[in-house]
Amino acid sequence: MDEPAALADRFEAQRGRLRGVAYRMLGSLHEADDAVQETWLRLSRTAAHAPGRPDPAAGGPGPVENLPAWLTTVVSRVCLDMLRTRGSRREDFVGGRVPDHIAAADAHTPEEEALLIESVGRALLVVLATLGPAERVAFVLHDSFAVPFDRIAAIVERSPAAAKKLASRARGKVRGTPAVPQADPAVPEPDPAGHRRAVEAFLAAARGGDLGALLSVLAPDVVRRADPAALPPGTAAEIHGADAVARETVLLTRNARHAAVLLLDGIPGIVVAPRGRLLLALTVTVRAGRITSYEVVSAPSRLRGLTLAVLPD
Repeated sequence: MDEPAALADRFEAQRGRLRGVAYRMLGSLHEADDAVQETWLRLSRTAAHAPGRPDPAAGGPGPVENLPAWLTTVVSRVCLDMLRTRGSRREDFVGGRVPDHIAAADAHTPEEEALLIESVGRALLVVLATLGPAERVAFVLHDSFAVPFDRIAAIVERSPAAAKKLASRARGKVRGTPAVPQADPAVPEPDPAGHRRAVEAFLAAARGGDLGALLSVLAPDVVRRADPAALPPGTAAEIHGADAVARETVLLTRNARHAAVLLLDGIPGIVVAPRGRLLLALTVTVRAGRITSYEVVSAPSRLRGLTLAVLPD
């Protein structure tokens, strides 16, 4: 084992990678830093033992021969324990009062967390929050960091075959199955690609506050419906017409900074998720390449009822 100062330097060289592992597993920068710090404490305790003697309290694999692998194992075990203790991810990371503090959340988001969200992908963070603890750990380790299943198995306390099934099941949930939008009598062939293009164009226009681009993607008689909690006080739960919907959307451009397109029950829609926390979902109806209606869902019970998945490449 290295001398304390040398070991600390070697740990610091791994801190950024460990933080990335923990952030993907936990979806919270604060908790990720806690997990990394706990990993350092366990490494320190292991280093204090006589060479060749594992420290059961450290929760690691004993003598440290391959430090990066050892640290990945320990931080993953710490994260798994935190996820299990936390309970339901969807209870913790779904819903809440939205309109007054979406912008405030961004104002207090450290630049480093914004960079982490960008590197992981806001949509993926939202979907990862729907996985069970062992599924999430197995998926992140294998699909993001190429950790072999025999090592994952030791972390999640399953056989390698079971660990592989965990990752496969998680992968299926993350990717989902695109659904065919409901056919309209005026549109003989449903167009999933066109639906996605319309949703992406709407979000791009909303982010830019581009009234003209919004009007071009909204049908003239478009309807916007919303859960009351998603709206500023005094705002109608339902509005009609492209001009009214587009002008309201421009006023709420700041919310679009926290938005991403993903599959909602198999159909492209939009989520608003500051710091990866799902606060709003927009279920969208598209006909002939234009949005004819969308609903803003904010009630936690309704958000938890949605099946979320990332869009295929």
